[in-house]
Amino acid sequence: MNEPILQVNHLLTQFHSEEGFVNAVNDVSFEIQEGQTVCLVGESGCGKSATAMSIMGLIDPASGKVKSGEVLFKGRDLLGMKKGDLRRARGNEFAMIFQEPMSSLNPVLTIGEQLTEPLLEHQVLTKKEAKQKALELIELVGIGRGAEIFASYPHQLSGGMLQRIMIAIALSCNPSLLIADEPTTALDVTIQAQILDLLRELKKKRNMSMLLITHDLGVVAEVADYVIVMYAGKIIEQAPVIDLFTNPKHPYTKGLLKAKPVINQRQEELYTIPGQVPNLVELQPSCYFSDRCKHCMRICTEKTPPVKQLENGHQVACWLYEEEVMV
Repeated sequence: MNEPILQVNHLLTQFHSEEGFVNAVNDVSFEIQEGQTVCLVGESGCGKSATAMSIMGLIDPASGKVKSGEVLFKGRDLLGMKKGDLRRARGNEFAMIFQEPMSSLNPVLTIGEQLTEPLLEHQVLTKKEAKQKALELIELVGIGRGAEIFASYPHQLSGGMLQRIMIAIALSCNPSLLIADEPTTALDVTIQAQILDLLRELKKKRNMSMLLITHDLGVVAEVADYVIVMYAGKIIEQAPVIDLFTNPKHPYTKGLLKAKPVINQRQEELYTIPGQVPNLVELQPSCYFSDRCKHCMRICTEKTPPVKQLENGHQVACWLYEEEVMV
């Protein structure tokens, strides 16, 4: 197998809170191959976006920091790069589509100004050439009236159009890796489908790798090659998409899949996973899902489960798959 385009090793990201330090990303390790789409899934607050921001080097030092680990992009450790080198690589070699385009775009700058900014920063282009490239990008993401859109402000566009503009900005410098953080949030289902089709088409056309962050398992089933499931800052399972959907191992993953509505299957009440996500400040060595798990054993409350390597690239962190446990 070729060297992965992105390799994350034992990443630990902490945030400050009034109660103490929170390990929002807790010993996270995974990799993405060239041309592969990896989906990162889990409940809100499980560390998905914090993982993406850590990779991009965008953790605000006033609120937190990447405490340890490695983020290797094409063999280079992003965490050890100088700020200037990282800024030149970010947006150029790897880029990110942020949540909520309404708040991610600058309301006082035109769409054209925001599209041409990365082109002028990273590409050797004149302002005229950058404008022409921006107009081509607007057309590329399926929006007509390029000149009118170029001169518009964010408040003059719909949510679906703004999301397409965010994609155009992220793709402007032909990155090898695209990180998309909830790219279909707050969009209606028709626009969601269009955005996913657009991402799939552009990924194939440009042979990009993609890390897609979502809590929507329908999106995962549609676009993923490989799936990573996070819970309370940790990866608890990862597997090829078909294997994960047909043969989930971790009780939490099984709960997520069971909670997904199925068309043409009438249910009196939609399944929900019992209990609440634990307070990340108060976590002790244990399986963090143990309070909500019907299979909980004594060892689950006393020790953190190791990662078990199963067949076909399937990995799970659960004491059920260890041969010797204390019952």
